[in-house]
This record gives sequence, structure tokens and C-alpha cells, in this order.
Amino acid sequence: MTELITPNQPQSKDKEGWQPYDLDYYAQELVLDYRDKKNVLNESHKMRMTIAYGLERFWGEHLRLLRENKEEQRNKGKYWKAVWDKLEFILKKGGVNLPNHSVDPNNTQQIKDMAKALWKMPLPEQRVALMVLTQLCDSIVWWTQRYKKSSSD
Repeated sequence: MTELITPNQPQSKDKEGWQPYDLDYYAQELVLDYRDKKNVLNESHKMRMTIAYGLERFWGEHLRLLRENKEEQRNKGKYWKAVWDKLEFILKKGGVNLPNHSVDPNNTQQIKDMAKALWKMPLPEQRVALMVLTQLCDSIVWWTQRYKKSSSD
């Protein structure tokens, strides 16, 4: 994982209202971690668009990519999963538990169990997760536009 300087913003639990939870920092970290993998950052824009279809579809996209035979596709799947893992971490800081079971892309029962866990999330927590994911992906797109290598690299 890329080492960045940690933001100098103490996250006090005594503060009320919206907290940024270092979304921009984590987005930059994700983009830098995948910057050198061929065509992976192209997924950033797809991620942002997929949010409109819900948590289940966003989560499931990494499974499709991980099943592919090409390393480039599997790297894209790892990027999607890394974003989901980071979302879980961020939400946990805010008191929201996002399901994130270990799932083999070829194991139907594991996929069903994870999908069921997502559908069982309380509606207010689903909404919070989608809002945070939206902001995280907006930041990922912004950093992608700054750090993406030219197609000749």
C-alpha cells in the first residue's frame, strides 16, 4: 500500500454533524495504489456510475471481473474490492457496519449470503453507505483525472 502523509485532522467523537472521515485521503491512496496497473483506473468512472444501481450491484461488480482469465481484468476486480474494503473501514468509523464477507466468485451460496446481508441492512444505513460511497467515488474520479498515466505509458 502506498504510504501517504496522514491527514492532520483529528476526528473528535464529541463533534456533531457531518464528518469528512478523510474520504479524499483514502481516495488518493486507492488511486495511487492502482495507478501502475494497466487500464485499472478507467474503472473509477464506472464505479461512480454504478452507485446509482445500489450497493448490491456495486459490490457484485468485482466478482465478474475476478472470474476473468486476463490479469488486467482481475486487477480491475481487485480495485473494485479495495474500494469496497475501504468503504467498510470508513463506515465503521462512523458507526455503520457494512457487510463484507469473504466470497469466492464461483461459490453461489457465499454470494447469496453476502447479497442477503446487504439487503438486510437497515434502510437508513443503506442510504448512509450510498452517500459515503458516492463521495468516495467522486474523490476517486478527481484523483484519477490528476494521476492517470497517459495511454502511451
